[in-house]
Amino acid sequence: MLAGVRRTPVYYYSSSSGLVATFAERLERPAFNLAEREHRLSEVDGPWVLLTPSYKTGNDANDTIPEAVRRFLRSERNRRALVGVMGSGNRNFGRYYQKAAREIAQRSGRPILFEFELAGTPWDVEECRRILDELDEGLARRTG
Repeated sequence: MLAGVRRTPVYYYSSSSGLVATFAERLERPAFNLAEREHRLSEVDGPWVLLTPSYKTGNDANDTIPEAVRRFLRSERNRRALVGVMGSGNRNFGRYYQKAAREIAQRSGRPILFEFELAGTPWDVEECRRILDELDEGLARRTG
């Protein structure tokens, strides 16, 4: 990681299980839980990454994107500054695995940066850190 490079923050939603929060906190970068009202109602000050879980709803007509994520993305500023999406899921959900992250990426035209199951493994955390460090450096070159 280059000295002085901005660490792209991760905005995430974590339910009461805390699995996504555990993963986000292990990334060693600014991380904001959209389950908290102050973060959900905020606007970003630069490029950011979304980390969202997907939930199996059992109803094809019901969206799997958490409402807190949906509300945060209502801000045009937040949508424009989004640079990538990461997803947490449960393979037991079958076709719903990573559905929220994949749907947001498709709608926004932003890439899926990383996907993992539940709270992720130590390898997942290290790999995600590496990907985010590369993203930070790429954004610094683009704006520098």
